[in-house]
Amino acid sequence: MVFLLLVSGRIHAETLPDPTRPPMEVGAAKRIASAPSGPVLQSILISPHRKAAIIDGKTVLLGETFEGGMLVGIGEGEVTVRMGGELTTLKLFPGVIKRSAKEKP
Repeated sequence: MVFLLLVSGRIHAETLPDPTRPPMEVGAAKRIASAPSGPVLQSILISPHRKAAIIDGKTVLLGETFEGGMLVGIGEGEVTVRMGGELTTLKLFPGVIKRSAKEKP
């Protein structure tokens, strides 16, 4: 009798969905909506001796060229690339809006 209770409990537990997992539709919609169309800033490296950014998996130093543009500025959360006569800002966290603690959402 105890064996049947243990087996039935185990089978029942395996069929339950993970309550902490978001629905599949939510994750899929976010991935489709946030698919970047241009170069992606992945990391910023700032030291006393050099400044660099990792863009599309390649390390680009300040002043170096990248895909027809030049890396002209590196900040805490963004970099600036000059392509032709146009400046483009790549953000490390493009969906995040920075506000002070005093501001209300």
